[in-house]
Amino acid sequence: MLKTTPPKPGLESALRARRGAVPKPVLDAVMFGRSLDLEQRRAERSGREFVLVDIDLRSLSKRPNSPRADALASIVAGLIRETDSAGWRGADPILGVLFTEFGGREAEAAVPILRNRIASALAATLSHEEFTKITLSFYVFPKDWDTASPPPSAGLPSQAEAEPRQHAAVLLKRALDIVGSLWALILLSPVFVAVGVLVKVTSRGPVLFRQERVGQFGRRFTFLKFRSMHYANDDSHHKNYMEQYIDGKSPNEDAAGQTVVYKINNDPRLTPIGRLIRRSSLDELPQLLNVLKGDMSLVGPRPPIPYETSCYRPWHRRRLAVKPGITGLWQVTGRSRVKFDDMVRLDLQYARTWSLWLDAKVLLKTPRAVLSGDGAL
Repeated sequence: MLKTTPPKPGLESALRARRGAVPKPVLDAVMFGRSLDLEQRRAERSGREFVLVDIDLRSLSKRPNSPRADALASIVAGLIRETDSAGWRGADPILGVLFTEFGGREAEAAVPILRNRIASALAATLSHEEFTKITLSFYVFPKDWDTASPPPSAGLPSQAEAEPRQHAAVLLKRALDIVGSLWALILLSPVFVAVGVLVKVTSRGPVLFRQERVGQFGRRFTFLKFRSMHYANDDSHHKNYMEQYIDGKSPNEDAAGQTVVYKINNDPRLTPIGRLIRRSSLDELPQLLNVLKGDMSLVGPRPPIPYETSCYRPWHRRRLAVKPGITGLWQVTGRSRVKFDDMVRLDLQYARTWSLWLDAKVLLKTPRAVLSGDGAL
């Protein structure tokens, strides 16, 4: 629940001054998405907060550009300041309003004022029955960005929210994930059996290791691997390692001063067979089932453990805009020997430049990275 501490008078007077002013233009979904992306990047650098308001008009209109939706959008656009913006959030008539330039805890304190202003303007135009069908959702960046349901944009165009001309490519990517994972599961079935038997007969515990991971937009899912560790081990060692690593303290450096990602040198939790299958990446094969189910893709960022995301800086969280994958740019660009911030930059590069051709290049480079063992432990 948001606090109701009175905001500074600047917001109140600025909103009041907008009454009777010429409304700002309502941006289309692409332009508003870019504005949101730009504001998130600016906020990540400056440490300042902003508020995103989603106004769900779906009960009153079928599409964003209908006369009714445009009229309501113009009313809301007449309330905002010169530094703010309003625009459509997608194909559905959901109006987004971006209130910027807050410092400290001003954004959280301003939410009640914003809610009252917007609600009053809409209530003056709509009947009581119509007004009760509208939903207002408020998100304060960065506090509400990952806990919101449904989540606001992570600041990068996701594959699920691609522009219309890319929609066919997104569907084709999913089709290739299904066909590719099925083909690999059939082709590698003897390897599955052999690895499963080795894991079972050499250590106590289940063959598969199940772990909660964070997927696209912060959604949780059950991540599968062949078990490479002793059963019922303590993960506090890995948790402490990742906290240091994400914080840039480089807990594992080699002679060249490079850092190991997601791996711990001489990890005492590993079994002898586990060390072998991890070095050869055979422990990753069950993730083909995650791909088939739709939680993951063949290519994408690696899915983090929930306690890792709690250590993320705001800009790190933008890597969650894309569905996670079994392989990705960082695996074929040095694999484990990449510093955390550099790994995130590679993930963001992938999200910005994604194409089927890029996925193909990553997949073609993956076998060489696996066979070379570069960066693996």
